[in-house]
Amino acid sequence: MKTEDTKAWWKYGYVWLVVSGPLVVVTASFITLYLAISRPDPVVDDYYRKGIKINKTLDAQRDSMAPAMQARNHAVTGIKPMQGKL
Repeated sequence: MKTEDTKAWWKYGYVWLVVSGPLVVVTASFITLYLAISRPDPVVDDYYRKGIKINKTLDAQRDSMAPAMQARNHAVTGIKPMQGKL
C-alpha cells in the first residue's frame, strides 16, 4: 500500500519555480506603471517649426559652400566651371 504525500503545496520547490516567473513579471509591470504615471514625459512644443528652421540653416550652409565646391571640382578635373551654374 502506498502512502499519499500530504505536504502543503507551498512546500514544493517546483511550485515556486513555476510561480516565480509570472510573479516577477507582474511586479515589474506595476513598478513600470507607477513610474510612467508619476514621471510623465515633457511635451515637446513647436518641434515642427524648429525643424524647418534647422533645415533652412543647413540649406544656407550648403549654398554658401557652392563657390568652394566649384573651385575644388575645377582643381581636380581641370575643367573650368561655367559661370552661374553649380
